[in-house]
Amino acid sequence: MELRAEKIQRILSKYKFRDLAVEELDKVNRVYPDMQVSTATFTFSDSTQKDLLKITGVIPVKYEGRAYNFPIQLWLLDSFPFTPPICLLKPTSSMVIREGKHVDAKGRVHLPGLHTWDYPKSSVVGLLPEMIAKFEEDPPLSSKASGEAKNPHELLAFVSNLQLNDGGVQHQDQLGGKVTVIGGGDLGMACVTSILAKCHVDKLVFIDVAESSTKGGSTDLEIFSLPKVTVSADLSASAGSKVVVVTANAWSSEQSYARVVQTNVDLYRSIIPTVAHLSPSAILLITSQPVDIMTHVAWRQSGLPPTHVIGAGCNLDSERLNHILNINLNTRKPAWVLGELSDNKFAVMSNISPNSSSTPEISPGSTSTKPLLDRAFGMMKNRGQRSWSVGLSVADITNSILTDRKKTHSVSKTLASRLLFPTGWGGVGTEVFLSLPCIMGANGSTRLVGALLGPEEDARLRESVASLSDLMSQLRI
Repeated sequence: MELRAEKIQRILSKYKFRDLAVEELDKVNRVYPDMQVSTATFTFSDSTQKDLLKITGVIPVKYEGRAYNFPIQLWLLDSFPFTPPICLLKPTSSMVIREGKHVDAKGRVHLPGLHTWDYPKSSVVGLLPEMIAKFEEDPPLSSKASGEAKNPHELLAFVSNLQLNDGGVQHQDQLGGKVTVIGGGDLGMACVTSILAKCHVDKLVFIDVAESSTKGGSTDLEIFSLPKVTVSADLSASAGSKVVVVTANAWSSEQSYARVVQTNVDLYRSIIPTVAHLSPSAILLITSQPVDIMTHVAWRQSGLPPTHVIGAGCNLDSERLNHILNINLNTRKPAWVLGELSDNKFAVMSNISPNSSSTPEISPGSTSTKPLLDRAFGMMKNRGQRSWSVGLSVADITNSILTDRKKTHSVSKTLASRLLFPTGWGGVGTEVFLSLPCIMGANGSTRLVGALLGPEEDARLRESVASLSDLMSQLRI
């Protein structure tokens, strides 16, 4: 296995954990010296392509006293070794795949070790013996001549001397996005189950932080073994995530509200920098309380761009508001709940219909829209805000990110982000976080919806800005 080749070194330089990837490849070379590493272009299901490293070779499989060599390819994503390889069985033109519980019709290999991958406990050297054992239980190849019967007794004898062609391959299967939920308790569990129900994920990691007051629930997830869910107590399991949801809280018994919030800030100091280092391209989705403050803290501690750090904010209220307006009051224009997640939040309505191709903007309150919003707001007050409701809201935001949906959500963002709004938002440019209507996609919050607030909404916004700024000044970030 030659790793010093110029082309391999060029691709390796783009890997997030280059040194660890090299260590893993060296281990493979020592244990399986006939395996070859090369570079090629992988095509994902959305037609995007990426130059990646791949390992090709054959693995020895014994079946009823005879030995065969099965040709395999392992594609290493640029977040390897924290993410598992894409494993493919590559039959020759004279071989046919026998679809089974470990190999699908396209040759994609599915193993327990891939679904529970957790570096450094997991490695390619440990994965290959598992692959051999599963193939010996249920051989996935047969001769094309008897392919109709797909009988394992018809395995090709010549595979024991198979010569591999190391040409490039294009494969249309794409790993779904990896999502991590940090923090146990009711809200953490609600986020896990809601994301599994709402989103297509390749892997969901649930990390129960020992210091969190919301600890608990991870044991039940392990007992009932939910598909695609890995339970861990180690933040390193979050590496390579597309979305990281933080639900952890660490409330103290301090009398001062600022001192109580400081306990959460201190907890975040042990979580956020590490998570940002392990998943530098991830979107952080904050649900810890107070959500506007903790989103601001997470942004400061992470060093990530403001587009990549958001809070769940008033998204749940906004979805409820829209449901009431559309179902009960027959209104067809989008509306949102904005501002601080407190009594100062307020409702606004877009000036365009949802099917319009124009950029949505918030229209100032008028004699026609304000009564509708006030009525809808009143109908919302009797609706509880339990953990499962917030979990569903978090899953909806997560889905918009994973699918690049470009849906507008009311999430906690900074008023002063020059990347999102060059002159501030609503005439306010202070560096505080509160709920604003943001268009969410794969790159986080790509832009803010424009706004022209009425006097009442503007007053509430500025009151929240002053309150949040005062609390932030008392915290040690």
